[in-house]
Amino acid sequence: MTDSLDRSTNINLLKEPVVRRLCEVLDKSGSKGWRKLGEIVGNERRFKVSPDDMEMCSLKVLELEGSPSRMLLRLMGERGCSSGHLADYLQTLGNSEALQCLKQPTLQILIQPQSVALISGHNLRLSCNAVGKSPVQYQWFKGKDEVPNSFSPDLVISPVHLKDAGFYICRVNCGEAFEFSQWAQVDVLNVARSYGHSYQSLGGRLKLVIQPQLQRLHVGENLQLECGAVGRPIPRYQWHRNGVPIPNATKRRLMIPHVMQDQHGRYRCEISSSTERMWTNEVDVVIDDVYAIGGGSSDFFLNSLPEQLYATDKVALLIGNLSYQNHPQLKAPMVDVYDLTNLLRQLNFQVVSLLDLTESEMRNAVDEFLLLLHKGVYGLLYYAGHGYENYGNSFMVPVDAPNPYHSANCLCVQSILKLMQEKETGLNVFLLDMCRKRNFHDDSTPNIVLRVTANIVFGYATCQDAEAFELSSSGFTNGVFVKFLKKRLLDDEKITVVLDRVAEDMGQFDATKGKQALEIRSSLSERRALTDPILPGDSADLAHTLSRQWAKAHELPESMCLNFDCGAQIKLGFAAEFSNVLVIYTHIVKKPEDMSFCQAHVTDFSQELDVDPKEMNRETPEETGIYFLSRTLPQHCLYTRVSSLQKLREELVFTVCLQGTYPAMDDDPVHWTKSINIGKPLIARLDLHRAVRRNSCLQTCMMPHSPSHSPCHSPGPEHHLHLHHGTHQAQDYSRLSPQQYYLGAVGGCGDSCYENVSQPHHECAYDSAPGLSVSPGRLSIPIETTDDIDELQAVFINSLQLQQQ
Repeated sequence: MTDSLDRSTNINLLKEPVVRRLCEVLDKSGSKGWRKLGEIVGNERRFKVSPDDMEMCSLKVLELEGSPSRMLLRLMGERGCSSGHLADYLQTLGNSEALQCLKQPTLQILIQPQSVALISGHNLRLSCNAVGKSPVQYQWFKGKDEVPNSFSPDLVISPVHLKDAGFYICRVNCGEAFEFSQWAQVDVLNVARSYGHSYQSLGGRLKLVIQPQLQRLHVGENLQLECGAVGRPIPRYQWHRNGVPIPNATKRRLMIPHVMQDQHGRYRCEISSSTERMWTNEVDVVIDDVYAIGGGSSDFFLNSLPEQLYATDKVALLIGNLSYQNHPQLKAPMVDVYDLTNLLRQLNFQVVSLLDLTESEMRNAVDEFLLLLHKGVYGLLYYAGHGYENYGNSFMVPVDAPNPYHSANCLCVQSILKLMQEKETGLNVFLLDMCRKRNFHDDSTPNIVLRVTANIVFGYATCQDAEAFELSSSGFTNGVFVKFLKKRLLDDEKITVVLDRVAEDMGQFDATKGKQALEIRSSLSERRALTDPILPGDSADLAHTLSRQWAKAHELPESMCLNFDCGAQIKLGFAAEFSNVLVIYTHIVKKPEDMSFCQAHVTDFSQELDVDPKEMNRETPEETGIYFLSRTLPQHCLYTRVSSLQKLREELVFTVCLQGTYPAMDDDPVHWTKSINIGKPLIARLDLHRAVRRNSCLQTCMMPHSPSHSPCHSPGPEHHLHLHHGTHQAQDYSRLSPQQYYLGAVGGCGDSCYENVSQPHHECAYDSAPGLSVSPGRLSIPIETTDDIDELQAVFINSLQLQQQ
């Protein structure tokens, strides 16, 4: 087989076009297809293809564009199968068409043209190189038009002008065979030649060459902001206003016609490629009702602007503990964490929100949080739950803390701050929604030496040696702190100013006046705000790598369609309520006509997870405890809430059971089942269940302690008439409706909010192993909009068909 691929090549390293053709053949070949291939491989046992592996491959047919053959080939490649082994198996299989896929193609494009942005007056070079069994010919196109005299592998335009911008493609011929390259976009920027040498020295890396300029407009005028960067591949753009992305503002030029006064603010653009990210300067856009007086007003305006402060990144960890094993249970932390998460995400924070963590889980979550911190990062930690304060040090109480608890069972906030300081963070914010009463059963005297830095802000929900309250009611409400914090959090003000205003608001709240007051401790010397924009520093590449780890905590399984032998089809969908709470819903897509009743439910979950059988597969989200996503979930489904995902040690496997009845069988139910494996969703990917690592925050949190009997959380007698203390008998909040509230003192309850994550904010990820990856092709071409390339593709193909006619 001299014309075959290298027999020693692992099949996971085969080119995507080869794999795609091979999978298409095996998927449709019936008795000579992937299933028979799996049997041949399994019988030999060299690569250990088991019946369970084959079942997993078969489930791929339930996915949109899923391929059992691709899954089988991936498994074989992971176990060392080479193209030579595969060719032998295909020979045994007797599938000559599949075997032909492993032969060297008549024509193969080795080098694809790359999109590029460059400066007018420079030289443009696009390259396309192909090999074939006979000499190859080239023809370049711009859009649907041939480029004159462009018959070589390299298309060179020297010098390039603005009119040369557009989309290019190359047709390669080898005898009767021909292939088209991928599209390449050329963006030409009209800037001074002074940038030329510096750009060339970067070897194609991104370089910012056009900065947006300050604008002063009048109501009704058109806003035009422009930026630009050169590099290969061509950069992508996203404009932001006051730190928030502007929808559909993904081009170099931002055009807003007929501006209104409320569109003033600070504008900047994020510029990125597949490997780099940078930001333009942030510029002020001022919109006046009247014209400025005097020729020097612009200069005065420029000189009067405050210096802009930046974060190199923004990271937040939100923990809400409410289901305590040995202490009074709370309610508000769940509502608070949910609300705060939504707000912080609007401020471009990377947020992980977690409920009900044990001591080891809290320590590991903090470790993951610390890994994301580096120079200039804004780090925010919010905690709602039971807590106490001894000798100026605050302690957060995990849900598995014993009764009584002491410092060795809890996490010391100041210890976490010490570790954050070592990262040279730009801003350290702690929002602690918990009691600060002295714990007389803990006589430890921690000696935590903090550095003197001017970037620390503590927002305590209550004063020292006082209690924090949640608004107890028959419905879900925020704690007192977050009730007012969420109204101010998005204000474009210094963080201490925001907290000052929250303190003023709380002071006017009759229910807690004289009982709870916000306390602010700060060493912040600069006007740093949570709305400050992000400008990656020297550690941008490191930050991107670390952010990918944090993003794992928000990866949801893909929705899937399940086909049962009876002819029924079921949609299985997923959403996230918190980073460790998954919502699963089932919906009947197709019911057989001869079936009188059809319903699908999920069952057989791991005992590690907190899934109450009585609250599974309910007809409304609220019945199963899903209160925050009820408006966003699809209707007419059965819903199940799976919490405590951080405890999941293995992949999440459960059973989907279909129940149907037929009139001819006296409506006796018939059952069909399918086993589903969705891997490790959301926070389960970070393995917070593991033993606490060495050099973790545990090393600085554990303090010597003396024997103790019970934590001190008793309210004074003045509370008895109007307040229900946190030590009151825990209530059942699973079936609640809004009514009037009363106050409950708690070890700490917060008021935060988590966003709806029914679609992962992640960038698109492709389910493929190395060598079986999605073809770079069109997906790898940065273009301004998908519609642009789709329209161009259609026009181009139509023009070729007309030429052939």
